[in-house]
This record gives sequence, C-alpha cells and structure tokens, in this order.
Amino acid sequence: MRTIETDVLIAGFGPTGETLAAFLGLYGVRAIAIDKEREIYLQPRAAHFDHEIMRVWQRLGIAEQVLPSTRAMKAYEFRSADGQILMRFKQEGVTTPSGWAPSYMFHQPALEEALRTRVAEFSTIDVRLGVSLAAIEANDASGVIARIKDDSGIETRVRTRFLVGADGGGSVVRRAIDGELDDYGFDEPWLVIDTVVDDEEGLPPYGLQLCDPKRPTTVMPMAPMRRRWEFMLLPDENADVMLDDARIEKLLRPWVRPGQARVVRKAVYRFHGLVAKSWRKESVLLAGDAAHQMPPFLGQGMCSGIRDVDNLAWRLACVLRGEATPALLDSYQQEREPHVRAIIETAIFMGRVVCALDEAAAVERDQGMLAGRGARGNADDPPPPDLGGLKAGCLIEGPRTGELFPQAMQACTSSGICGRLDDLLGPGFWLIARDGDARDTIDWPTTVKRIILDRDVSDESGRLNAWLEETGAPAVLVRPDRYVFGAGDPKTLSAALRAKLTART
Repeated sequence: MRTIETDVLIAGFGPTGETLAAFLGLYGVRAIAIDKEREIYLQPRAAHFDHEIMRVWQRLGIAEQVLPSTRAMKAYEFRSADGQILMRFKQEGVTTPSGWAPSYMFHQPALEEALRTRVAEFSTIDVRLGVSLAAIEANDASGVIARIKDDSGIETRVRTRFLVGADGGGSVVRRAIDGELDDYGFDEPWLVIDTVVDDEEGLPPYGLQLCDPKRPTTVMPMAPMRRRWEFMLLPDENADVMLDDARIEKLLRPWVRPGQARVVRKAVYRFHGLVAKSWRKESVLLAGDAAHQMPPFLGQGMCSGIRDVDNLAWRLACVLRGEATPALLDSYQQEREPHVRAIIETAIFMGRVVCALDEAAAVERDQGMLAGRGARGNADDPPPPDLGGLKAGCLIEGPRTGELFPQAMQACTSSGICGRLDDLLGPGFWLIARDGDARDTIDWPTTVKRIILDRDVSDESGRLNAWLEETGAPAVLVRPDRYVFGAGDPKTLSAALRAKLTART
C-alpha cells in the first residue's frame, strides 16, 4: 500500500472542510482534503450566514464572488396564525463589528464553487474527491496514521500530524474516536422545500416564522429568485407521505400563484441539538456538524462550523511552525463550545415558541407577546443580542478582550491605498497602537504586524480610534481570527502571547 505524508488531513469537503483548507492554504500549511462525493451538491442546504462569516469570505478573498448569490435580510418576523406581528427584528441599517450587513441568505452551491476555486489556488492543498476515510490506524501525540480509499477501492496510507473531521452529522471521524454526543432532547421533524420562482410578487421580502399551532411554518427568501418553505410535521404525519408532490402543492398553495414557484428540492429533516463531549482526542479534532448540530431557527449551523475552523486553522499553523505547543489546541473547544451551546439553547427556545401545537398555549403565548409589543408602541424589537465573544482560552483578561475586533470598511494606508481594513492589513496577528511607540524591538513568539493608527493606517470614520480609546490601553493585539487577544502595552501583550502559545498541558 502506498504511503503519503502531510501536515493536516481534512475528512469532509463541504463548507466547513473547504473553509479550513482555504485558511490552511493562506497560512502556508500542507493539507490533504478528501470527500466521498466527486461533485458539489447542486441544491441548497444551508441558507444563512451572518456578518462575521461574510468577513471570513472577505478575508479568504471570495466576498465579491459570493455576493451575487446572496440577499441581505431586511427583517425577521414572528407572526401569529392570524398574521399579527409577535416579534420583528429589523436588519437593515444595523451596524455590525464586521462592517457587513447583519444577515445574508445565500445559495450554497455558488458559495462552495467560490470556496473550491479559492482552495485550488493554494499549492500546499491537495484535494482528493471520490475518496473517503477507511480507518484510523494510529492516533497519539505525535500524529495520525489513517487509511483513505477512493471510489474504485484503492487504499492509501496517510501519515499526518493532525486529522480534522469535518465530515458532517454522521461523522466517521467522530465514531472512530468514540466520540459521545450530549443530546439536548429537542427533536422535531420538518419538511423543507426549496423553490425557484419566476417572479417575487406577493412573496414576503423578509424572513417569516408563522407560529400557527395548526402548522408551524417558516418562509425564507434565499438567493435572488429563490425561496424556501419549511413545514413542521404533525404528530400523526408520515415523512414519505409529506414528500408527495400533491401534498407539497397543497402546502404551497396559500403562498404562491399557480406556476410561480418550481420545486427543486424536498426533504424531511429532524431538527435537534447535539454537542460532542470531546472535540479532540490526541491529534484528531472535530469541526462543524461532526462536533455539534443545532435547530435552524437562528440560522447558525453552517456559521458555527465556519467559526470552528477559523478558530482552529491559525492554531494548527502555529503548532506546525513550532511557534506553539499542542496544548494550544486545548483552548479550541474551550472557546468554541460555550458559543455553540448558547446558540443551541437560544435556537431551542425559539423553536419551542414556534413549534407550539396546543391551541390554548399558542393563544396565551400570542397574547403575552402582543401585550409586550403593544407596551413598546408596536415598534420593532431590538436586534437579536450579539452572539457573544470569547470568555476563556487563548486571550488575557482585560477590557474588550474576546470581542470581535471592528473592521473599518474605508481605511487608508500611509501610501494612499484605501479599502477595507482586513484587506489592507492581511492575515496573521496584528498589534494596533495609538501612538508611535509600537516597540519594534520586542521579540514576539510569532509574526505580528505592527500598525500605528493615523500613521500607518487611517480610518475616516474614527471607529478604530474610538474603540481603542475606550479600552484605555495604548495597544490591542488582534488574533488571526480577528478576535481580541488583549489590550495593554506591547511588551506585556508579547509576554502573555508567548505564555499562551508555549503552555504545557
């Protein structure tokens, strides 16, 4: 059997695996990515990503390619069975740390095409399609020996420093490391229908949750000229019967005119909340649906997988370059799991609001929500709370630590080049200081780009200066995933970063 070597083996090449491959390519890491399917699935599955994920696409250089297949969300409404607004979250005009719109609906095949095209530009990334993980033969602190098999049955042995399972909810990698799941006990079957529409007249221009106890329903604008409907299955309904074309036509009839929408995908899913108890065993790690699954009511399933690999990729790069010990990987789950659990718990709460089938309970719910809305003068609800920053991990205590660092969408360098901040400064760690003492003589444990505000980079909006002034610190150290490591003087930040990177388990 032939043996090959690499630094990272990525099992699964959907959005999570593709994004990990792109980041590793950006950081110069050697990786092999495998997937049992040879082609991109040509129908949408994931439907939404938020401003932080659009910033990820920007950092990977594909934002312009992705935008045409997206639609910025105008609002997200919850309505009673008779159409009264129970909650309405405005999305237009809301400022975000990333500078992008709060929410985007999108067409997954177009996103994956952009990601795969970008991955193909990195010489260090080897993509092998029609190839699956056959077995993990060895896994210890020194690395992994795995067998992969192509769809003609030929096996190859892979020696790799790390293996990342990004292979979905039925993860072979998770099962291979005996990964147990923590089940939240939320399990609801829904019929999902994706359509292409000839025109959008009369269709809701916003996201809609119809909280009707007779049939809880979700309606979502997707990419331009696409719509998704989701219908909850009632206790006595059979999934196979619900997939019948005549039944689907009857469900869509109140929403569309004859011939207005063409069904391109239909499927029954069980919405549930699951979290792997351990996301790492020695040199094998989990990401995306392999590590966690969540109900779709916040649209954060794919987003969470993208955040996972953004968080993980720079850690892997630091370890592989010898700048950090493998103990740095311990803080991956420490940082990501609380965020994931908060999303799951909020999504389950929202799901239980939407999924109420008892009519008396639904009336009581509606009356309470309408009373609360009336007390606010029927104004829009405040935007949903920010998903929150990091609470512990590879960061230090201090003001605004763990936050997503803001992006100026119109910044300029001293040489007169203007654009978005992330594009101007590029990947890696940043030290952003308010004055000229950026301590160029400090010995950093990894490459850190040092920027003096208003000298090296100016921000006409003043957003960056105001943010840094609020910390009361002379400088801020920003991680490659654009979360704040800490604020303080550069020497202290350098010492703290070295301690975090070189810690022992």
